[in-house]
Amino acid sequence: MFLGATDTTATTMEWAMAELVNNPSAMKKVQEEVRGVVGEKSKVEEIDIDQMDFLKCIVKETLRLHPPLFIGRRTSASLELEGYHIPANLKVMINSWAIQRDPKLWDSPEEFIPERFANKSVDFKGQNHQFIPFGAGRRGCPGIAFAVVEVEHVLANILYWFDWEFPEGITAENLDMSEVFTPVIRKKSPLHLVPVAHFQKTISN
Repeated sequence: MFLGATDTTATTMEWAMAELVNNPSAMKKVQEEVRGVVGEKSKVEEIDIDQMDFLKCIVKETLRLHPPLFIGRRTSASLELEGYHIPANLKVMINSWAIQRDPKLWDSPEEFIPERFANKSVDFKGQNHQFIPFGAGRRGCPGIAFAVVEVEHVLANILYWFDWEFPEGITAENLDMSEVFTPVIRKKSPLHLVPVAHFQKTISN
């Protein structure tokens, strides 16, 4: 389970940082939240992350726009669906990428708008079928809790300690945001950013 989650967790964090550097207002807002919650402590603690509502919206919006993989299922019996005959023992791929960008289900579906999840009950635990990055039902991802905690904790730390800049020659306008549809939906071009230490003095408890 731990090895299986490595690629999906890493690509989710890469997509989150790509969307943030591509949306400076969201980056500014989430860094202000993270730094305001943590204050001058020497590390980000789990209790701090529980107070970071906008960070949690960032993670949800990243998973909506960039679900890390297509969900595969196999039919246990034959059935008729929307006029189509679906035989038993057929492998079916659920296109969560298309569902989560469907304009019938989402306003401005192609835009990165973390605020759409603020004060909303829509979650990725399988109860809202327009948002299923971890699948749903009895076959939902068993590592969902571990994955979300890991993504939130890593993002909180790198947003707290560093400001992020593009390397020379790269701007938001020419940042490649295209995707590669392998079993894990990756960013076609790896994200390269320059970390700049935000704190110039040692922070102590």
